[in-house]
Amino acid sequence: MPRYSDVPERVDFPDQETETLKYWAEHKTFEESVRRSEGKPIWSFYDGPPFATGLPHYGHLLAGTIKDIMCRYAHQTGHYVERRFGWDCHGLPVEFEIDKKLGISGREDVLKMGVAKYNAECRSIVMRYSKEWEITVKRIGRWISFENDYKTMHLSFMESVWWVFGQLHAKGLVYRGFKVMPYSCPCNTPLSNFEVQQNYKTVDDPAVVCAFPLVSDPNTKFIAWTTTPWTLPSNLALCVNPTMEYVKVEDESGVNYILMAARLVQLYPDLANPKKQKEAEKKFKEVERFPGKQLLGTEYSPPFEYFIERMKGSGAFKVITGDFVTDDAGTGIVHCAPAFGEEDYKVCLEHGIIKKGEALVCPLDANGRFTDEVPDFKGVGVKEADKDIIKLLKGKGRMVAIGKISHSYPFCWRSDTPLIYRAVPGTFINVESLRERLLANNAKTYWVPNFVKEKRFHNWLESARDWAVSRNRFWGTPIPMWMSDDGEEVVIISSVKELEERTGVSPITDLHRESIDHLTIPSAKGKGLLKRVDEVFDCWFESGSMPYAQGHYPFENKEKFESSFPADFIAEGIDQTRGWFYTLMVLSTALFDKPAFKNLICNGLVLAEDGRKMSKRLKNYPDPQHILACYGADALRLYLINSPVVRAEDLRFAEDGVKQVVRDVFIPWYHAYRLFVQSANALEGASGKPFDRDAQCALASTNTMDRWILASAHSLLRFMRQEMELYRLYTVVPKLVLMIDQLTNWFLRLNKERFAGERGADDQRASLATLFEVLMMMCKMMAPLTPFFTELAFRNLRHGLPEAERLDSVHFDEIPQYMPEAIDEQIEADMAVMQQLIELGRAIRDRHNLSMRLPLPELTLVSRDPAALAAVKRLEAYISDELNVRVVSTALVADVPELVRFKCLPNHTTLGKRFGKDYKAIQDQVKQLTHEQLAAFMTSGSMTMGGHEFSGDDIKVSLEYAGPTGDRDVDLMADGAGILVLHTKPTGAMLDEAMAREVCAKVQKLRKEAGLRKTDEVEVGFASKLGGDSPLATVLRSQHEYIAGRIGKGLLDTAKLPSLAVPLATKTEEVKVFRLVDEKLEVVTETITLTLCRACVFLAAPALALLVSDPVVIDGVSNLLNSKDHPAFKATLAASAGALGCTLDGHKLQLQLGTHFFLSSTDAIKAGAL
Repeated sequence: MPRYSDVPERVDFPDQETETLKYWAEHKTFEESVRRSEGKPIWSFYDGPPFATGLPHYGHLLAGTIKDIMCRYAHQTGHYVERRFGWDCHGLPVEFEIDKKLGISGREDVLKMGVAKYNAECRSIVMRYSKEWEITVKRIGRWISFENDYKTMHLSFMESVWWVFGQLHAKGLVYRGFKVMPYSCPCNTPLSNFEVQQNYKTVDDPAVVCAFPLVSDPNTKFIAWTTTPWTLPSNLALCVNPTMEYVKVEDESGVNYILMAARLVQLYPDLANPKKQKEAEKKFKEVERFPGKQLLGTEYSPPFEYFIERMKGSGAFKVITGDFVTDDAGTGIVHCAPAFGEEDYKVCLEHGIIKKGEALVCPLDANGRFTDEVPDFKGVGVKEADKDIIKLLKGKGRMVAIGKISHSYPFCWRSDTPLIYRAVPGTFINVESLRERLLANNAKTYWVPNFVKEKRFHNWLESARDWAVSRNRFWGTPIPMWMSDDGEEVVIISSVKELEERTGVSPITDLHRESIDHLTIPSAKGKGLLKRVDEVFDCWFESGSMPYAQGHYPFENKEKFESSFPADFIAEGIDQTRGWFYTLMVLSTALFDKPAFKNLICNGLVLAEDGRKMSKRLKNYPDPQHILACYGADALRLYLINSPVVRAEDLRFAEDGVKQVVRDVFIPWYHAYRLFVQSANALEGASGKPFDRDAQCALASTNTMDRWILASAHSLLRFMRQEMELYRLYTVVPKLVLMIDQLTNWFLRLNKERFAGERGADDQRASLATLFEVLMMMCKMMAPLTPFFTELAFRNLRHGLPEAERLDSVHFDEIPQYMPEAIDEQIEADMAVMQQLIELGRAIRDRHNLSMRLPLPELTLVSRDPAALAAVKRLEAYISDELNVRVVSTALVADVPELVRFKCLPNHTTLGKRFGKDYKAIQDQVKQLTHEQLAAFMTSGSMTMGGHEFSGDDIKVSLEYAGPTGDRDVDLMADGAGILVLHTKPTGAMLDEAMAREVCAKVQKLRKEAGLRKTDEVEVGFASKLGGDSPLATVLRSQHEYIAGRIGKGLLDTAKLPSLAVPLATKTEEVKVFRLVDEKLEVVTETITLTLCRACVFLAAPALALLVSDPVVIDGVSNLLNSKDHPAFKATLAASAGALGCTLDGHKLQLQLGTHFFLSSTDAIKAGAL
């Protein structure tokens, strides 16, 4: 058995990954990797909990991949990494699903059904898709424990959440109060400000101007603009800016209107149009102007009279003042409904219209429908009521203008319906008092990319608002607050034990509402029994508590938590800057005055290919399961992380992108691995000795390509370790992918003959030793990113390692340290120049449709950089071979002014700013600079012209061709290194070689199609459709030696093959025929038929005729020799020094190899026998 298992030519990556998953499961590879790392330094990681009520999407897979990469990397650099999956079990996502399932339309339906029954329904679907999540997470190669997971609905987790809340209360950070909050009508609950930021949409809303007549003068009316007509029934005041100027105008209709002077355009839009301004001014007459404070206390008639009696003596329905009123929109008069606007609430409170703690005018039920306090619209939802309210007020003559506005408006992230703002009672965390500490703790963290921390997150913290942590819902962790009926006595419970002691009920085994709502606590102040407030926690409070609650801190694992907090690493999408990242920071700051994490990677959003949000309804993205089944997890992982999305930018997901990763990365990488295995096994077969790792041989190799690829690998390893310590996947991944290209597209292509042993055994071993080192290094470096293919390759390549290093998984191994002695920056720089040059040469060939098989006379690099020219000289042979040119030459710009010259352009940005109106004259002077002046400028870096100093930033210098124009035999291309000049006219001999190369390529392709191995000997026959004297046939005979050197055998006219030759494959091909016609290259095609036969024996007819003249006997000799097994016959002849005796038809013949017969056509042709 060979050392390495054979690697098939074709590979199905998804199938291979499935086999790897089976291997990991059977051998508990993940669990074993964790066990092996016990006792190593701890690297702590927190996994943000997703909901299991929906299936994982690309955003989850992306974040999961980033987490997996960093956790694997930490593990493979000598750390112990605990990885626990978490589940967000409570909250609106679950309740919303149950409401849809049971047809529940509001809070009353739940209470009628019973909280216990409702929560049982919620519990039943919480883990609905947990199995699918587990399958998908494992399928993408993520190693994380589902057996040791945490769930926010577990008693231990909920108890720790209570402890967190108790600590906040003890620090004076919890309060009860009314606050105008974003409110979801379908979900019957307020939302936090950061939840609101998750779902804004551009919508059209009504925009109306409503009249409010003065009580003292009904013909004079205040006018206010609003986009929420549904709030007008609850109007209690009008607010003006005290210092801004207001105006009273008489309209052409005879009515007087009062509004802000700067906002007349709202009433008369044509004032903003210079062409219509004069006409607009005729529509009104200004009566008087006055500051806003002059209007203070003016009484007006509200649009509706529902609350006049209730608000008597409160100061309602008068003008009040407030600085929040601006002149940038509306009429400069704000209609105030304090239950439905934050500023409205504040200003009405300041003016005594409402009192703190008293019930507000809020004629809506929990579902956002009008109550019987507003009989005209009873039972109608607020948004639906807009049109009816407008219609009614229009009929009453109150509507001055009716229009529409298109604006960005918040929607509920769960029900996808418009939010409203309404005052709700609730429990709040005083985040505003923590702002300075939040900003200080944010400064202690490290984010990738940094701008998300410094801008987006910093700005959000800077304006952090108090957090409404209570929700008027049912399925969640109950807020552990027991209160007397008058609200004076409050008890906060921080543990199960405390609840048992306070209530006298034991044991308590569940903390959900149905288990504790009935429990009461005796008052310590003689106020009877304290009852729990009817609220549960915002589920973000639970996920923000996960650092403590996942380990039941402080009730258990105290030392473990305190030794690993803050976490070394977390990662989620950019949307979590106002979600999980925020709640983690708020709670850890409030509890410990520390950030909850040290390092964070923030990814962007994965959008559909059309740039829109991925939508199940629109079906505008491929199912992740389809992608995994077609291309595999490694390809998906690499596609995602080698994109702008790891820099917090958006990614438009394209299936073709994943497909391209397979084609451009994994297939070439696989074939590099396969080439090594084939070559190593072939060497073992030839030498009888298995090929094992020989790092010293690789390091000692003097071959330029070996030194370069090994230097590149160690440079990359150094770079990777540096950058991964900084969590910069966006710099590391492209370099790793580039390295695979360097290996497969450059190193392998330039060294094929060496791997096959065509340049000697020592050179073959050096090339394979180098290839093994690089493949093994790439396996270990890429293991965190592409865990499946690296496992596949490593588990075969490991057989070349010493016994002690043959680990069962690449993921048990550590990423190696780089070797300084292997790094050679000079050779890397040389190769970079060479590659750039070759790419330019290929581009010129493409421009002229010149096949790479067509040799060209000469290539010249002209540069002002001596280092680049020296690099070309050192790698001249490779450049010549790769670009198929006979001569490679170099020249400094100064030495060939007849070939290239400097040209320049002034830098418009710097010089335009510097010289202003004189720039045109300076521009003309710069353009007139000569080649010699520019050469001196490039040498010194500065120059004086017209009394002014100029530097390299002021004048941009490049090179251009100075040779004769219209020269069809020369073409050029420029880049940073200089100008590449390529002579494009081949000679006749070059054309012949090109045709020979074309046919050689066809032969090699036919060998591959026939399934032949490199060691299989064959004869190749050809027959031209134009006959044996065709142009191509003539060239092929003249190129016999060249062809034999390339494919091991020359071509033979098919008619000359022995009659017993066994055909293996035949194919008719169109072959390019190159010729010069009137000094111009023309390409035509000629049809030939190629035939591959088993290796044959060829007779030397003249020499054989000296032994026997009977043609029948001669045919018999041919048949006899060609009937033998060729390899065995070859071995027999080697043992007999080529002598062979035989008897045919009574003729005893003594035949000699090389005289009477030959084992190949090549030998026969060399001897002149064919």
